[in-house]
Amino acid sequence: MRRIPLTRICLCALLALAIALPLAARAEPVEQEPTGFSLDNLSGDRVAEHAAAAAGAVTDLLDSGFALLGIRYRFGGNNPQTGFDCSGFVRHVFSDALGVLLPRTAVEMARVGARVGREDLQPGDLVFFNTLSRTFSHVGIYMGDDKFLHANSRGGGVRIDDMTGRYWARRFNGARRIDVDSQGATALR
Repeated sequence: MRRIPLTRICLCALLALAIALPLAARAEPVEQEPTGFSLDNLSGDRVAEHAAAAAGAVTDLLDSGFALLGIRYRFGGNNPQTGFDCSGFVRHVFSDALGVLLPRTAVEMARVGARVGREDLQPGDLVFFNTLSRTFSHVGIYMGDDKFLHANSRGGGVRIDDMTGRYWARRFNGARRIDVDSQGATALR
């Protein structure tokens, strides 16, 4: 399988939006209740602005996580001064970077957002693993290119691992995408 760098993924998403907008603008307008958002209200500049904001949010999220690389693992930990467990780390990063307050445990996190298939993973998605003989017992943040950022109890604390490695590939449980609107609220499903 060919791996695509994260920057190329972001550029491809921007290009796809730039191509889709003129096509959508040619379609016949449909009468709808005003919702505050429609394609008619979006210029090419506004679409690019929204795409850049989305890419910026993912960048902020990953940068916040990268800044914590090497912080030690601590069961129940939820701050950089004392250490993180997996869900404490993910919760801290989403709160710090996006102002989004996720539930405290991996099991609770697995109930929010939208389900995502492994083949549809995007940077910023939550990835879940069965590490304690129960589903959703470990969580991390997908970075792209089959890599994820997490707090690992098996040494190293906050670190990056490859999901295709033997240990993680056998324990993958699923993924969720947390949608964040412009006010920073999560769309919980």
